[in-house]
Amino acid sequence: MTAVVGSPPQQKLPIVILISGRGSNMLAIAERAANGELPVEVRAVISDKADAAGLAAAAAMNIPTRSLSAREFPDRPTYDVALAALVQSFEPELVVLAGFMRILSPGFIATFADRILNIHPSLLPLYRGLHTHRRALEAGDVLHGCSVHFVTEELDGGPLVIQSQVKVLPGDSESTLSARVQQQEHRIYSQAIDWFARGRLKLREQRAWLDDRPLEAPVIQSASA
Repeated sequence: MTAVVGSPPQQKLPIVILISGRGSNMLAIAERAANGELPVEVRAVISDKADAAGLAAAAAMNIPTRSLSAREFPDRPTYDVALAALVQSFEPELVVLAGFMRILSPGFIATFADRILNIHPSLLPLYRGLHTHRRALEAGDVLHGCSVHFVTEELDGGPLVIQSQVKVLPGDSESTLSARVQQQEHRIYSQAIDWFARGRLKLREQRAWLDDRPLEAPVIQSASA
């Protein structure tokens, strides 16, 4: 994470993290929060899957965990109302999507308007949706990477905040490329959350603003192998 400009916040920003799997980004965020590198308090980790490995990992760090399965609800809007109520019960000021594999309804997004971040494993707007590493390899891309963006109703289409580029190497497979991209995810997601926690990053007029200036393009980290 790059050096922080300005004074630290008066108190830690309360956040809730949503996951569906092992939660590697969640763990990177929680560990940095625990050791004082990130000025946030992880109020809860919530998953749509009761057996998500990340829940056990969060519990081992004494973070409250909850699961809420969509199978218990008749449709997506009804589920999202319940999910929003569960998230809201922890009173977060930021909702962090970290491998949460459900498309959120407009109602959920409206509940937490301007304060939902997501990490996506591609250089958006390239490769929205799934199988991003495979698609980058099939396209013959020389650069791949990851993006942090604010969440809006458009799937993987919210205002971009920061991206990190990763070189695609000869002989790369989905797994080797994914591993290098994930290392960068852990870096830039914490950076974006740090900016938000310190009041430097905001969503305003459907644009990302950093240090009171609209971002004409995402902040780009140096290309890395």
